[in-house]
Amino acid sequence: MKILVAEPMAAAGIDLLKAQPGWDVIVSNPKEYAAHLADCDALLVRSAVKVNSDLLSKSPKLKVVGRAGVGVDNVDLPAATAAGVLVMNTPGGNAISVAEHTLALMLCMARSIPQASASTKAAKWEKKKFMGNELRGKTLGVVGLGSIGREVVKRARSFEMRILAADPFVSTQAAADLGVALVDLAHLCVEADYITLHMALTPETTKMFNATAFANMKQGVRIINCARGELIDQPALVEAMKSGKVGGAGLDVFEAEPPAADDPLLGIESLIATPHIGGSTEEAQEIVGVKIAEQVVEYLVKGVAINAVNMPAMSPEQYKSVGPYIELAERLGAFASHAAEGNPKSVRMIYSGRIAEFNTTLLRNSGLAGVLARSAGKRINLVNSMPIAAERGLAVVERHENRNGHIDSIRLELETENGVTTVEGAVILGKPRLIQIDGIYCEVNLAGHLILLKNEDVPGVIGHVGGVLGQNKINIANFSLGRQEGVAAAGKALEAIAVVEVDGQVPEAVLTQLKKNPAIKVARAVSIST
Repeated sequence: MKILVAEPMAAAGIDLLKAQPGWDVIVSNPKEYAAHLADCDALLVRSAVKVNSDLLSKSPKLKVVGRAGVGVDNVDLPAATAAGVLVMNTPGGNAISVAEHTLALMLCMARSIPQASASTKAAKWEKKKFMGNELRGKTLGVVGLGSIGREVVKRARSFEMRILAADPFVSTQAAADLGVALVDLAHLCVEADYITLHMALTPETTKMFNATAFANMKQGVRIINCARGELIDQPALVEAMKSGKVGGAGLDVFEAEPPAADDPLLGIESLIATPHIGGSTEEAQEIVGVKIAEQVVEYLVKGVAINAVNMPAMSPEQYKSVGPYIELAERLGAFASHAAEGNPKSVRMIYSGRIAEFNTTLLRNSGLAGVLARSAGKRINLVNSMPIAAERGLAVVERHENRNGHIDSIRLELETENGVTTVEGAVILGKPRLIQIDGIYCEVNLAGHLILLKNEDVPGVIGHVGGVLGQNKINIANFSLGRQEGVAAAGKALEAIAVVEVDGQVPEAVLTQLKKNPAIKVARAVSIST
């Protein structure tokens, strides 16, 4: 077994690899590693080596790529999957480093440490100017309770802070176990003295902290961002800081990195800025080097894939049988995560027809990956979805209903604190299709940009929807309708459901217009990547 270490890595990790019987460990560098690709079984990289189709074509024996770090931007995942190569990374390896950096920025803002240091070095002695504040007794709002957010919570407790958290993909019980109150983002913004961001960058979170969000915050609130710069609308932050609405900001990340020298944000005295070094500690680099070595050993020796970021290798025969339903399960999960309201508590998956006879582990994991993907900063797939679900306090239940004559289908029930959302789908003509929502028949392709509507079954709704979309130049590709069966009670209307397939993303303002019709109770945009 030949293991190629293509970039500098922790000595302890390399020693672990060398300790495996029969392993030939080649320690190289980004300029010379290519000479060893032809017969290597495993490749360990950091960020300099680009794992692309060209590299893979030169590595016919390669079984696994280990990335010592969180992201996999330097790895072509589709190419690796097509080549049957498992890719794994080390998420959470720098969580403590980033959490400590977050607290460091908070303390620097509370006591004006960078400004006081610069003043003292300039031979000034401005004791009165730098009167500070204690963190004790202040309210900290943690947005995102992933691995880093949880570490921040642990450390903030020692400062006797009151801690609120906002994360729509974490259960109330999981938050309670951390000793924090789970609230919605609007409530957190109103209450918090300090707000720290630790969520993934998604279309929904991009520039989530904008002029409207700042306006709803406390006067003098302080913002910390060690996640992604694009979470904050930087021009809006500049205005909020100039007005005093935001009393200070500690930023380790920026929308453009490095920021331009004339960026107005850099000229604000109450800004503390660092050059994306939250995870850059000797300890974090040691941890990820050892972790990736351990993971490669587990996979090559025991076949256990830890922190895989692409689909595990399957034989062509296995994939032919299971593959279409894996895709169906993931898309059902994604649709349910958009359709449901409230923090999730459990996911139930029911298999009917012939697929009920399968080993459904991959289907279960794929459905969970779809449910969890919207909230994740890392890629969630068949391998890592179950531990992440457990981490977030989600109960997972499966049921097999091998009913004679029943269509091969998967039903996914997502239970939140506000109720249960049920979606059912099938593979029809080789494509994953939605066939029911909350027990109402409504068939549509599970792909692209969709609008989910729940409304009273009364005249005028379809015309209203068509009119609003037409006014906003949104083209309708398909319009699928379904409604409750039976007779409505006196003075009541039955419920109807529609899924509208459109050619592009639907802005929130358009959804607001749709809901102006009093019969429409729910209007949500759903985007399912293919």
